[in-house]
Amino acid sequence: MNIRKTVARVAGGGVAATAALGLLSTGAANADTFVPLPGGEITKTLSDGTVVTVRMVGESANINPSMGATPLHRNAWVSGSAQVDISGAAIGGKIFPGYVVGCQVNIAGGGASGGVDGGAAYDGSSPSVGANAGGNLSLGPGQSKAFYVLDLEAADDYGSESHYVRNKFSGNSGSVTWADETLNLNGCGGYAQARSFVTVKVETDNVSSAVTLWGQPFSLG
Repeated sequence: MNIRKTVARVAGGGVAATAALGLLSTGAANADTFVPLPGGEITKTLSDGTVVTVRMVGESANINPSMGATPLHRNAWVSGSAQVDISGAAIGGKIFPGYVVGCQVNIAGGGASGGVDGGAAYDGSSPSVGANAGGNLSLGPGQSKAFYVLDLEAADDYGSESHYVRNKFSGNSGSVTWADETLNLNGCGGYAQARSFVTVKVETDNVSSAVTLWGQPFSLG
């Protein structure tokens, strides 16, 4: 039995997503595998000279053999922290953290069919085509899909409830941190793989641009 509760907190330019997790394990066959991941860093100079640095730190995955007790089910709890620094007179930006998951698909080349391609989502309450908020995915062989870590509730311009997959920050820095975010894969009868991505949209007085950092792929079994 797995019991999980996720709480998202927003404070200033940072978002922290934490989870309280209870596990009941019976024997070594159900043991989890902890996978430390190297994270990464990318720096891009925009056309107006603004320098954007995106980092992923403290990244890891805890792989569970199967929540459904069949080879078609995979489960992992992923953690990490996306951090953004902008030089110059920046007016802020938006951070879109997520993961691409593939079933018998090589996603080591900087993207995945059916997932995100360089830019992911830019803004608004709806994720881009091929992605969704939340890590409950159903994939067959040869398929891949992206999902976003954040699902933040906020009122739209008309006062109605809306859901956002990004953290908006002002000034020269922002961050999103998540812990034990569920990645639940169903229907995959073959090799499964996942990798993180962080897309940052930056707007200045002269330019609007997106920078994407990809994490190292890891096996889901």
